[in-house]
Amino acid sequence: MRHFLNLIDITTDELRHLLAEAARLKSARQRRIPTPTLTGKVVALIFEKPSLRTRVSFEAGVAQLGGTSLFFPGNEIGLGWRETLADFTRTMSRFVDAMVLRVFQHSTLDGIAAHATVPVINALSDWSHPCQAIADALTIQEHLGTVAGKTIAFVGDGNNVSRSLAVAVGKLGGKLILSCPKGYGFDEKFRTDYTARVSPDFPEEVNDPLAAVASADVIYTDVWTSMGQEAEREERLRKFAGFQVNAKLLAAAPKHCKVLHCLPAHRGEEITDDVVDGPQSVVFDEAENRLHAQKALLEWLLK
Repeated sequence: MRHFLNLIDITTDELRHLLAEAARLKSARQRRIPTPTLTGKVVALIFEKPSLRTRVSFEAGVAQLGGTSLFFPGNEIGLGWRETLADFTRTMSRFVDAMVLRVFQHSTLDGIAAHATVPVINALSDWSHPCQAIADALTIQEHLGTVAGKTIAFVGDGNNVSRSLAVAVGKLGGKLILSCPKGYGFDEKFRTDYTARVSPDFPEEVNDPLAAVASADVIYTDVWTSMGQEAEREERLRKFAGFQVNAKLLAAAPKHCKVLHCLPAHRGEEITDDVVDGPQSVVFDEAENRLHAQKALLEWLLK
């Protein structure tokens, strides 16, 4: 039994296995071949944060694999205040076969994993978003053949999404460039973890987005103000104003460049309509791939 809390905890071979299984499950789904590998399994979805793609992709994925999912809003569960994390976890471990959690603080995941006797999956925390990164890598492979040797320019801050993406890209032999205003890059804790466990070549930080995308095979962006950062919104809008992914920025990249966004998008802020809906966007392929990546993950942890 193992948990899936951070992408940095799995090996490159394990990541490649998950990507291969995700591609296999996607093909089976397209050909209407049943894959009832989780028959009789029950998966609890415990979400402190609201969600569309994460919740629906996990619920649909469990159903397509023949299992049952149970959804619990965080305010109903009261993680850590209605009862201790230990008591909650020991009880839930007797009821379900796995727990998927979308939480504000990564420490909540660590606390639950410490007491769980079933797999715990990180469906987003303030530190990382590993399920998203697997879907991102799958999308890049589908459209560019491989991640190895490719340059991914992340235009945004050093947040949970970009950290997990950097780990996936680094493990698979690609290069990530982070383009953000000064002061919004990766922190020292991530640098230490990355250089010790992924690669000594830490992602480059480029403060000029036009320069960052000049050799990019993929441009990736995310919202400038994440949930929990609402008080910083006006300052972030001001500082990130020159980092919008728009037609001008896309024109500075190679013509084959693809555009990714983990969604939901704040159209008109970090990205414009013509780019999201344009021919170089693979944003909705990326969204679909959450389903297939998470099915592979569930099978890997529960079969």
